Amino acid sequence: RSGQGSAMAAGRGAAVLRRAWRERQAVLLEPSYTPLVAACLCLAEGGVNLWVIRRVPYTEIDWKAYMDEVEGFANGTLDYTQLKGDTGPLVYPAGFVYIFLGLYYATSHGTNIRLAQYLFACLYLLNLLLVFRIYCRTNKVPPYVFFFMCCASYRIHSIFVLRLFNDPVAMAILFLAINLFLEEHWSWGCLLFSLAVSVKMNILLFAPGLLFLLLQRFGLLGCIPKLCICALLQVVLGLPFLLVNPVGYLMRSFDLGRQFQFKWTVNWRFLPEKVFQNRAFHTMLLLVHLAGLGFFALHRWHRPKASILALLRDPAERKPASPPLTVNNILWQASCVCPLNTSAQIVFILFSSNFLGICFSRSLHYQFYVWYFHTLPYLLWCTPTTKLAHMPKVLLLGVIELCWNTYPSTVCSSLSLHICHGLILLQLWYGTAPTLATHTPPPSKRPAAISKKAQ
Repeated sequence: RSGQGSAMAAGRGAAVLRRAWRERQAVLLEPSYTPLVAACLCLAEGGVNLWVIRRVPYTEIDWKAYMDEVEGFANGTLDYTQLKGDTGPLVYPAGFVYIFLGLYYATSHGTNIRLAQYLFACLYLLNLLLVFRIYCRTNKVPPYVFFFMCCASYRIHSIFVLRLFNDPVAMAILFLAINLFLEEHWSWGCLLFSLAVSVKMNILLFAPGLLFLLLQRFGLLGCIPKLCICALLQVVLGLPFLLVNPVGYLMRSFDLGRQFQFKWTVNWRFLPEKVFQNRAFHTMLLLVHLAGLGFFALHRWHRPKASILALLRDPAERKPASPPLTVNNILWQASCVCPLNTSAQIVFILFSSNFLGICFSRSLHYQFYVWYFHTLPYLLWCTPTTKLAHMPKVLLLGVIELCWNTYPSTVCSSLSLHICHGLILLQLWYGTAPTLATHTPPPSKRPAAISKKAQ
């Protein structure tokens, strides 16, 4: 009897352990547990940022130049061509001036670096909360991936709290705008999107995707007021400078042809410097970028077999695409990466639009990593993922992180970065193809049996 009791107790203990293991696996693998994992990681990140600020030396790169530039505005200089810092002339739009002017006064004219670091640590946590809210809404990424997004990136912590760049400010405002889009607050979202552009122009990489969403949601006439909101805010913010020297303001703050220094490039180190600086090379990258946007807009963002010109019509006048109600169509609609008018579609279109711009950028500097770092988990896991495919995707994240932490960049690191970008791009293209899930078997005389799961 004692032997039977011991066996029963051992069996019950094994069952408890198996159940605990299954629940632990669910917490790590089920996207529905994202809020719980996000809360724990945000608390941990607060401690990590405090440790970094106190233990790792601050590195001066652009902060003093930022403060010199906005100090000129504080002293009454409204000619944009006269606003300069240690690293050269001011090359950001007017929103940057107002936001960093606030930091200028909050940090005793930019001299209280430690306070500025704490403010950027708060910005880091706010940015993280906004990103997690997006991932909670899309419900695509397994929670264990967020440990790599938070705790495994030395470069991102450095960009926020050790370098104090303006790139994180622009991205935090952008993620707030995306959250508003997900809540169907399109006017407020467009206002904040334009504000993010006024801090740094890299936000324009999201613009093609946003334009597609506005056309899809409102039609041509309906999206014009939203575009006017974006344009009007740029005029209002730049008005003091436009009244004094409009040409100087536009040439400095929206200089799309500005040359980058070869020594700072992360993605084109394997090219000769003459090719890197060649205007024909820049034109080729632009054409390939536009072609990529066109292909994605026609074949991945848009509904299959629907005319792209239908986007110009009022949504109420469009004919809904209603394919025959077959088992295969039901399965495709259930497994589609970005079904119409969902959070997943909005995020997929915006993130892939930005990623295409990153892939064909004329140059990527180290602080530019924050432009797409927080979107990488979604880009990798938005497509159907088998158990065996998780490890290669985690490996891709690790290689990309290694490339961005290699200083100075090398031929190997820049080539590896392009290979990783190419693999992600191929996955986005083939992993979201509706034809992969809409294959119908050849007709047979006997009706095929339908499983309970398919029903």
